[in-house]
Amino acid sequence: MRLIFLGAPGVGKGTQAKKIASKFNIPHVSTGDILRAEIKKGSILGKKAAEFVHSGKLVPDEIILEMIKEQFKTDRFKSGFLMDGFPRTLEQAEKFSKLLKELDIKIDRVINIVVDEEEIVKRLTNRLVCGECKKIFSLSEVNKNGSFLCDVCGSELSKRKDDSEEVIKHRIEVYKSQTQPLVEFYSKKKLLENIDGHGTEDEIFERILARL
Repeated sequence: MRLIFLGAPGVGKGTQAKKIASKFNIPHVSTGDILRAEIKKGSILGKKAAEFVHSGKLVPDEIILEMIKEQFKTDRFKSGFLMDGFPRTLEQAEKFSKLLKELDIKIDRVINIVVDEEEIVKRLTNRLVCGECKKIFSLSEVNKNGSFLCDVCGSELSKRKDDSEEVIKHRIEVYKSQTQPLVEFYSKKKLLENIDGHGTEDEIFERILARL
């Protein structure tokens, strides 16, 4: 199973991606994780990327794609993968498609989780995150049990600085301009599956499974 997950901030993409990756026993690929691992390892690509990171610049697509290419050559990815957070732009999608063709890899589905803007703002302004394991909670959950501690690792929960209404609306606009064109790109390739992201975590999970 080879999947790409799309969705605006706050639609629950990361949560569902982890559940699907676990269900099909495939790697959940975050380019941020790959980037950090390569930098920590001190590989040639990692050193190149570190120069951009340390100077506060975005790591060029070419370096990210080369890292992905090296990962895809390993045995870990033989059974498939789930791309979460990449590609983000139409240009990245075009370059990624070219790379996959070069490696003779075909994407099975592109899952696009859809939630209306009002609901996204509501979710994110009520979101709390565990500082240690990064599990996400809603303020209503916390108020219900009266504890501001994570029920997994016991660490404190806090509100992310970028979860203010003004910042959230800006992030949604950035998503619309940069990532929304990918919906049309993958739709033309007949790979796109739009998933209603309203409802419980389990309901959304079942909707995704039904389209795979």
